Amino acid sequence: MTVRHVVLLRRQPDVEADPSAEADLTGRLRSLGAEIPGIEGWRVAANEYDRPLCWDYLLEASLPDPDALTAYLAHPAHQALLPELSAYFELAVVDFDPERSDG
Repeated sequence: MTVRHVVLLRRQPDVEADPSAEADLTGRLRSLGAEIPGIEGWRVAANEYDRPLCWDYLLEASLPDPDALTAYLAHPAHQALLPELSAYFELAVVDFDPERSDG
């Protein structure tokens, strides 16, 4: 079973925009995929259209199975970055099996 881990990120409403801090955080997020074993695919993309409904960034990761997702979530590099990301960004997360058919 493959697992797709999708995270949407947008600046917290009560946090003042800081382009330098945002670039640092997203740069570190981009490099995280190469630091953690078991990740088969890793993409961080910025929103390209200025619409109120859109979030600022997307992280999409592919992992071979639920155990790899658990290992990724517990990895020290992920655990170290998560509090900093959460202080600046709101996060919405969906984990799913892309091979599963919901009809």
